[in-house]
Parts: sequence; C-alpha cells; structure tokens
Amino acid sequence: MSDSGAKGPGPGEEPEPGAEPVWKDRHGERIRALPRPVRVTVGILGPVLLTVAYFTLPFSLLSGDHPLAWLMLIGLQALLGLGMAVTTVRVMSDRPGHPGLIILLLAWTSILTFSAIYWSLAVGHGQFSGLTTRLDALYFTGVTMTTVGYGDIYASGQIGRAIVLVQLVYTFSFVAGAITAVGTRVRGHLSQRLNR
Repeated sequence: MSDSGAKGPGPGEEPEPGAEPVWKDRHGERIRALPRPVRVTVGILGPVLLTVAYFTLPFSLLSGDHPLAWLMLIGLQALLGLGMAVTTVRVMSDRPGHPGLIILLLAWTSILTFSAIYWSLAVGHGQFSGLTTRLDALYFTGVTMTTVGYGDIYASGQIGRAIVLVQLVYTFSFVAGAITAVGTRVRGHLSQRLNR
C-alpha cells in the first residue's frame, strides 16, 4: 500500500482481493466512488422525491396550450434519453460510476414524465378515455411500458396515440441501453474476480 493515507493501491501495486476497483481519470488522478450509504440514500430517496413531486406539483400549465411547457417536457425526455446513452457509453468504455443507480433514476424520471404528458393530454385535450387522475396516468404508463394493454385506458386521439408510440420506442431503447450497461458492468466485475 502507498503511504499517502488514501485507500487503494499505490503506483504499480495491485488492488487487495475483495477491494473495490480503483479508476483513474484521463489525467491519471484517482476517482473515488460514492460511499455506499450515499448510493443507497440516493437510490431510495431519488425515486421517492420524484414521485412526491409528480403527485404534488401543479400541472395546470400542461393542461392548456402552452408551447413552453410542452417544449420543457419534450426537452426533458430528450435529456433523459441522452443521459441513458451517455451512461451506456461510459459503462462500455469501463468508466467509473454506478450505472444501476443512474439507470434507476433516469428510468423513473422518464416514467413520471410520460405520466405527466398522458395526464395533461387526457385532462386538457381529451386524448385518452378512462384516464382521469395522475395515478391513472402512472398506471397507464406502466401498462404501456410492459406492453400489457388491458384496454381500460386507451388513447382516443391522434396525438395521444402518437405519444404512446413514442413511449414504446423510447422504452425499448431504454431497456436495451440498461441491459447493455448493467451487463457490461457485471461482465467486467466477473472477469476481474476470475483474473485474481
């Protein structure tokens, strides 16, 4: 071990068996992982806080014809998709981070964003039949995501149907990216353990 007091191997040393891998940035500086309690807290509180915000924030701006609100939602979905692409690329290039936590937060935010879009289209524009509450919208998003389709809530307008199709493509892309990212990370960890 090096004398610097930092955990992890020093220059030219191998990590101790069972130790977390040590990553370095492009300048050779050691990158520290978030402590486990922080990862667990963010993993639990992130989705909880997002869900509370979904059920409590006023969406009255979305139920009208406010182009800025719709641009914000579309922009948010684009950023979430970009975040998923970046996460997948970072994992595939063996960069440090916690893809499972990031993917969870990105996926849950995406689900809640589609739910907000569906709710506003149903309440303000009559694009859905059977969708009257935010819980209905969240339920419909989950049913659409899993491609189950019970038929109790359905898109009755052309805009609603178009958004559902966008969500289907988005979901498949998200799932493929998540499987790739997590699979690559697991394979990397397994090969490290086997090479010890």
